[in-house]
Amino acid sequence: METIAKPLIKQGWLRALIYFVAVFLIVVASQTIVVLAIMQLTGSAEATNDSLLNFGLLYFSMAVAVFLFTLLMRKVVDRKSFKSLGFTWKGYSNEAGLGFFASVAMLGIGSLILVALGYLDFISASVDAGPLLLEIAIMVVVAFVEELSFRGYLLNNLMQSMNKWVALGISALLFAAFHGTNPDVTVFAIINIFLAGVLMGLNYIFTKNLWFSIFFHFAWNYFQGPLLGYEVSGLKLTSVLQQSLTGPELWTGGKFGFEGSLLCPLLLIVAILLFSYTFLKRYQPVVI
Repeated sequence: METIAKPLIKQGWLRALIYFVAVFLIVVASQTIVVLAIMQLTGSAEATNDSLLNFGLLYFSMAVAVFLFTLLMRKVVDRKSFKSLGFTWKGYSNEAGLGFFASVAMLGIGSLILVALGYLDFISASVDAGPLLLEIAIMVVVAFVEELSFRGYLLNNLMQSMNKWVALGISALLFAAFHGTNPDVTVFAIINIFLAGVLMGLNYIFTKNLWFSIFFHFAWNYFQGPLLGYEVSGLKLTSVLQQSLTGPELWTGGKFGFEGSLLCPLLLIVAILLFSYTFLKRYQPVVI
């Protein structure tokens, strides 16, 4: 009979807390090292955000450090396989597709509403293959690492210590706090990011699988910025469509992007209710 190894630290909430604090310090250290390196090469700290390549280097270095630390925590502290964080593809490809198309649909509906209100206009379109391909790579890394951290590790371990709905709420709060230093962030934007964290974690609390949230996260960021032309959580990127926003920031999101708009929480709440019903019906055991 195979013996299941017990975690090095018994309490799941404590493992999650240690992980979050350590990841925060890793992110700060990684960013500091890369910014200092770029300053040495360019003589300017502003070049870090002005150059897409520099931003990609900054995020990639942070992502590698977080990935390696997560792998270490899973193997040494949790004493479980890395795959068990939620990387089983067989049987979950439909969840990945659901996440991807739900994200695209929400952004499409939101943009159409802004166009109908006269607050958004697409004035031109252009394709610059180099930056767009780099942005695909960046968005893949962002979606993978953030979902690995907040849903895969934090939510997974929190669920071992408390009710899954409470764990979902706490993981979403930590996800929102992580984005608290983004450019032009507002309290309203943080609330929206919290709701997004709830939505992306819904599938995980039933399946313990990450593909729904990874595909949703990637599609949300990529269609929002590089394709539709919004800022992505306050970051301005090269885009296919060039847009003109003329409406009040309450509705358009202003410099923070669609995630800072009033439409965003309305769409997120509808999606949360819809997916809660769907996943409860699909995965909740029937009690006879």
